[in-house]
Amino acid sequence: MKQQGAHPEGTEGTPDASSRPDATDPETAHIDEVEGDEPLLPARVHRPSDLMRLLAGVLAVVVLLAIAAFAHGTTSGLEQDINKGTGQAPDLLIKIAGLASSIAILLVPVAFAIERLIKRDGLRIADGVLAAVLAHGVTLATDLWVARAAPDSIQEALTQPSPGDIHALTDPVHGYLAPVIAYMTAVGMSRRPRWRAVLWVVLLLDAFSMLVTGYTTPFSIILTVLIGWSVAYGTLYAVGSPNVRPTGRTLMAGLRTVGFHPVTASRVESGDASETGDRGRRYFVTLEDGPPLDVTVVDREQQAQGFFYRAWRNLALRGFATRSSLQSLRQALEQEALLAYAAIAAGANAPKLIATSELGPDAVMLVYEHSGGRTLDSLPDEEITDELLRDTWHQVRALQSRRIAHRRLVGDAILVDRSGTVILTDLRVGEIAAGDLLLRMDTSQLLVTLGLRVGAERAVASALSVLGPDTVADCLPMLQPIALSRSTRGTLRKLARERAEREREAVLDAYRQSKPARAEHGAHQVVLDKPDKKAVRAEQRAEKRAIDEALEEAREEDLLTQIRHEVLRIRPQAPVEPARLERVRPRTLISFIAGAIGAYFLLTQLTHIEFGPLISNAEWGWVAAAVLFSAASYIAAAMALLGFVPERVPFVRTVAAQVAGSFVKIVAPAAVGGVALNTRFLQRAGVRPGLAVASVGASQLFGLGCHILMLLSFGYLTGTEKTPSLTPSRTVIGGLLTVAVLVLVVTSVPFLRKFVVTRVRSLFAGVVPRMLDVLQRPQKLITGIGGMLLLTACFVMCLDASIRAFGDETTSVSIASVAVVFLAGNALGSAAPTPGGVGAVEATLTVGLIAVGLPKEVAAPAVLLFRLLTLWLPVLPGWLAFNHLTRKAAL
Repeated sequence: MKQQGAHPEGTEGTPDASSRPDATDPETAHIDEVEGDEPLLPARVHRPSDLMRLLAGVLAVVVLLAIAAFAHGTTSGLEQDINKGTGQAPDLLIKIAGLASSIAILLVPVAFAIERLIKRDGLRIADGVLAAVLAHGVTLATDLWVARAAPDSIQEALTQPSPGDIHALTDPVHGYLAPVIAYMTAVGMSRRPRWRAVLWVVLLLDAFSMLVTGYTTPFSIILTVLIGWSVAYGTLYAVGSPNVRPTGRTLMAGLRTVGFHPVTASRVESGDASETGDRGRRYFVTLEDGPPLDVTVVDREQQAQGFFYRAWRNLALRGFATRSSLQSLRQALEQEALLAYAAIAAGANAPKLIATSELGPDAVMLVYEHSGGRTLDSLPDEEITDELLRDTWHQVRALQSRRIAHRRLVGDAILVDRSGTVILTDLRVGEIAAGDLLLRMDTSQLLVTLGLRVGAERAVASALSVLGPDTVADCLPMLQPIALSRSTRGTLRKLARERAEREREAVLDAYRQSKPARAEHGAHQVVLDKPDKKAVRAEQRAEKRAIDEALEEAREEDLLTQIRHEVLRIRPQAPVEPARLERVRPRTLISFIAGAIGAYFLLTQLTHIEFGPLISNAEWGWVAAAVLFSAASYIAAAMALLGFVPERVPFVRTVAAQVAGSFVKIVAPAAVGGVALNTRFLQRAGVRPGLAVASVGASQLFGLGCHILMLLSFGYLTGTEKTPSLTPSRTVIGGLLTVAVLVLVVTSVPFLRKFVVTRVRSLFAGVVPRMLDVLQRPQKLITGIGGMLLLTACFVMCLDASIRAFGDETTSVSIASVAVVFLAGNALGSAAPTPGGVGAVEATLTVGLIAVGLPKEVAAPAVLLFRLLTLWLPVLPGWLAFNHLTRKAAL
């Protein structure tokens, strides 16, 4: 079957009477075949709702075990109350309930399986059997964990002495009940009211009889139900549920039930499904008599698409989130029908809804009069006239006059028929009785949609001619990415990447063009052997000027900025400050999660410290010195960063950012968290994004070079301390040989060589021009390099003071040895994937200090004090600084 799109010319595709097949003729029974129907449907689909139920079940299990572990008094009191209440039940009732539940617990699943097999629904039975087997395995594992490894409080909540044998305990989880619950849930018994009622009666009878006879506890029953329920939905999500999506033949039959006589139907391409996959499948249907139809079919699987995205938007956005995360089919049908009628009543051009119907229990269809035409996205640029733009704004004004928000004014929702009339489609996500916020968002969305096709100037001019300057100016606070549709944000990000690539290429071209001049000048200086400092400075200034000119030529404003400028030309006093639309920002969530992780690491580390001996044996003078050196390191870090930033950035705020970095490196690897924080800080301080990245890159590059040079220098000094000759230490030789081997490996492997060359090109595109800026200001370069040396000195002196706080003259080591140990440990900590290098740095520093002659009794507490002062204790002030800078919009 071939794939077709919507018929472009209205009703021209309608067959005449002579060509129509007779629906009653057996030879023409092929009319139920749908042209362009989607390919062979998958037998199974993975429902997000099953995953959500699985996560809810797992969370409930965790909460139950937490209550059992920490609320021992509550669990004991609950068990006593239940045992007291059930102990008054008559013995006859107990025996009848136990006998009936024992028989029914086996018969009900078998009876349901037979009923499903008779209706040829064997796939559900197979799902149920698989879930039952997995649930049985989980119960066995849980029983083993409770018996051997669980805390005593959990064991007491889930077990009790067995009535038959006081030396044995009852099962924490019922091995037969959990599989039954998993089986009955997986086969879909909960969707059938009668079977569901029978299931609940059986479960209640079984729980009652087990509680009364003393073979279980209340918490054990609840855990059994949760395990069976969770395993069932986990199985359904893993293997998928049977696909009940209606086919083309089902659609044709459904149209006949509402009075139509379809002849042919063709599937309409939906375009980009990244955001619109839940809008339903669309068909172009021709009839025996009358104009053709546009039919939309929505089923449960399609409706569940985008669930997690909508759930996040509902949580994060303030007051105008998308529709309910998971609507029922009935709710979706009613909402779309209501909006279709309301749009037409408002005087807007919208598809006319003429019928709705259900297609079985898992799908609905909406039948519209055929609109025809092409979407705005498919129109060539020359056909998008100013009259067409104004007509689009007239349709939006008609909707807004009745307080109707479209909510998705993108290119594929704007249809243009053969006569040039604009029709607004895809009203499904709209809203009636909308507030001013939603209406202004529609205006900003359409401005961006049209601006992407015709430019900011024409888009704003058409809006001003229809809506007026006040209405357009009011939408400026909404002109921000978070208020736009998902597909529009993706397009803007793509354009931003293209702009950045053009800027990068411009810088590279300027840098390459200056290479011959630099090479010629260098050769000339070699011949003369008399370097001219003035000529070198002049050459550097010329090179910087050329790169700045290339950047200026390649620099482009983004579309949102262009639209703002166009509006401000008409209304200079228009509000331009973006409105606060987010209830929960990603960085706020990240800050909360990071704080929790940091607190966890801090508590786990502090719980293993014996503070008594640590405090009694320390010399507090040296401890105070270590504290001062640790505090001075943040000033040095600020100097090291600002030395590579020619722009003016507040020094005090930069120091606060470095303090905030002590919190960030707890929740992220040190080599990643600090770079990201400093880059973000510089951008917020007014440095352009590309230049901020280049400044941090230059700082990191110089820092790496200084680190390697100091490691080699102090390593050499350490070797000469033990050997009077000038022979370098074996560590230095081994390090140089390792570096040489790595260089040979990288240059010999094509993939690695290409990777390194690509990264080096990116480095030269940003860092080298940035360094030219810094070289024009020698005081800046001195500040940066001096800050790096001072930063290393502060950490070395802090570690040395920590050693002296627990040692004496007989156990002291040289500053050179301490420096080598610190530099090696810091390098390993930066490479380690753990936050802050936890574990790796402590082990390296301790082993290194012992290797240079420090006793273990001194090395261990010294490293512990050093890490407390430089990593753990600054976490709280770092968190406070992080949140303060975030509130001040400095991060």
